[in-house]
Amino acid sequence: MQISSPSFKNNESIPKKFTCLEKDMNPELVFENIPKEAKTLALILDDPDAPGGTFVHWIMFNIPVIEKIKENSAEGIEGINSAGQTGYIGPCPPSGTHYYFFKLYALDSSLDLNKGCTKKDLEKAMQEHILAKTEIIGLFSKS
Repeated sequence: MQISSPSFKNNESIPKKFTCLEKDMNPELVFENIPKEAKTLALILDDPDAPGGTFVHWIMFNIPVIEKIKENSAEGIEGINSAGQTGYIGPCPPSGTHYYFFKLYALDSSLDLNKGCTKKDLEKAMQEHILAKTEIIGLFSKS
C-alpha cells in the first residue's frame, strides 16, 4: 500500500498553501495498492517535533476504500486535533523545520467511534484491525 501527494514528494517541503501561513487546508492524498480485504481506511497526521510532544494535526476514520482525498475535503469521520478542534489544522511550527507524518491505515472493519474522538481513541480502536500501514512525510518551516 502507498500514500502520495501531487502537492509534495516524500521528505520534501509541504507548500505554504496547506499551512497556517496561507489557506490551512489539507493537501490531496493519493492511495494505491490498498489490500482487497480492506473495509475502511484511517488517517493520522502528526508532528513528533512539536516542543510539547507530538502534535496531532488531523485524524480521520471510517474513510471508504477510495483512491484519494481531494484538497480541502474530508471523506471520513474526523477526530479532534491537538488544538482542540475537529478537522485538519495545517503545519505551523514555532521554529525550525518539522516533519509531518501522514499515516494511512487499511482496516478490516469500520470503527465504532464518534466524531471528535482523540488519536489515542483511534489507535486503540484500530489495534486489532490493521491490515496494512504506510506513510508519507512532509517537511515545513516558516522561514
